[in-house]
Formats: sequence, structure tokens, C-alpha cells
Amino acid sequence: MNKMDYMEVTVPNYSYVFNFEETFKHLDTRMWMMKNWTNGFYYCGIYMILVFGGQHYMSTRPKFELRGLLSLWSTLLATFSIIGFTRTAPELIHVLRHYGFYHSICIPSFIEHDCVSGFWSWMFVLSKLPELGDTIFIVLRKQPLIFLHWYHHITVLLYSWFSYSEYTASARWFIVMNYFVHSVMYSYYALKAMRYKPPKWISMLITTLQLVQMVSGCIINITTYQYMESGHIDCHVSRVNLKFSLAMYFSYFVLFAKFFHKSYLGRKHSNKVEKKNYANGSVEYEKLKAN
Repeated sequence: MNKMDYMEVTVPNYSYVFNFEETFKHLDTRMWMMKNWTNGFYYCGIYMILVFGGQHYMSTRPKFELRGLLSLWSTLLATFSIIGFTRTAPELIHVLRHYGFYHSICIPSFIEHDCVSGFWSWMFVLSKLPELGDTIFIVLRKQPLIFLHWYHHITVLLYSWFSYSEYTASARWFIVMNYFVHSVMYSYYALKAMRYKPPKWISMLITTLQLVQMVSGCIINITTYQYMESGHIDCHVSRVNLKFSLAMYFSYFVLFAKFFHKSYLGRKHSNKVEKKNYANGSVEYEKLKAN
């Protein structure tokens, strides 16, 4: 694709564009992120102190129920993810249909040419900061905090903010996939927190979707690397970003594969442990969470 083709990229024909989407200025947000993305390290440091300090504080105190707040929190995140998915997926589908797979992972038109997708991409990266609040429920409810949970949160925040500062083209895939998985996942958590009892296979489906997300992320990164090595100098993904992204997605895949095997294929699960895992959404909440 030459420069002229890149400049003539069209966007999906949205049935309605809100004023806050239409007035979105991507250059302003990129400038802000370029100046501030490193603050993510400070936020993650504060997060770690509060999380493990909070665990120590709660160790000698009774747990909080917080079921009502957890229901509200999960419902809000589910609604946000559903809206985000419906506003970003059309751009990805449009690009695949009209410009092909190479464009979808190498040309950042989803931010530079599409105000709707651009706005919700911006909302996506910003949302990774308040999503750190997920862990508050685990700490205050005195639920097990596994490595995957807090590792996921800090790495996704740092990677998302760094990628936005570079306008990483392949991020359009990561954003759409994450919005979709979170739409299903947080809806499930909201139902569990409201004391509904969705079929157990839905939990397995969520973990499977997360594994597919991680495998897809690895494939996209490897394909991007192959494009870059074959001489496509206009592929808008830095090598530093590519290495970080591949390492992150592969580590997620390993951790979720281990979780999947332990939860659904292992033979040593007692009925007591199984009932505990499905008695409320919080245990699954921190085990199943993914980018």
C-alpha cells in the first residue's frame, strides 16, 4: 500500500456518531500520552503498595461482603466493554474487508482517520487505570490474590499507555479482542455477584476465549515481525513494542493454560474446593481476568 492509498482510507458508515466522538482530536491525546505514559510506573507502584499493604491490614480483620458494590462495578465495566466493542469492531471489520490483513496490523488508521474508533481506543487505554480497582474487592473480601491477577493489571496498563504514545497499528486487534472478552467476562461476574447461577460451562468458555485471545495476540505479533523483516518499512509498530507485546501475550498464554488445566482438566479437585470457587464471582474474578 502506497502513501496515497494510506491517505485515502475510508471509515465505516456508522449509523450514528455522537458529538463527543465527532470532536475527538487524536493528536491532542497522543501528545498528552507521550508526556505522561511513564506515570504508569508510579501508578503501578502505588497499586502494589496498596494491594499488599491492604492484604496485611485485612489479615487480622473480618472480610467485607461488598456484593452490592461488586455487582455495580461489574455491571459498569460490562456496559463500558460492550459499548467499546460495538464502536471499535466495525472499524476492524471494515479495514479487513476493504484493505486487508496487512493494513489491519501495520497502519494506525483506526486512530488517525476514524474519530469513533479513535475515541474508544483512547477510552480503552485510560480505562486500564481505574480497572486497577478490581483488586480492591479481592483484598477487602479476603479472597486469594494470585500472581496472574496483579501481573495482568500492571503489564496491560503499561503496555496500553506505551502503545498509544506510539500509535501502534496492531493495537486495533488487541483493543477489539479485549473489549469483546471483557464484555462476556464482566457480564458473567455481574450475574454471579447478583447471586444468579449461570451454567458452569460459561466459566470454561470465558477461559477458552482468553486463551484464544492470547494465541491470537502472539500470531499477530509474529506476523507483524515477518512483515517488518520482509522490508515493509511503513509498518507502524516499533521493535521494542513488538518484543514487549509478544513476551506479554506469551506469558499470559502460559499462565492461563496452567489455570485451564488446573481448573477443568485436573483430577484432584474435590467437590468442596469446586463449590468454593463457584460460590461467588470474586475467586473467578481474579483468576479469569485477562487483556
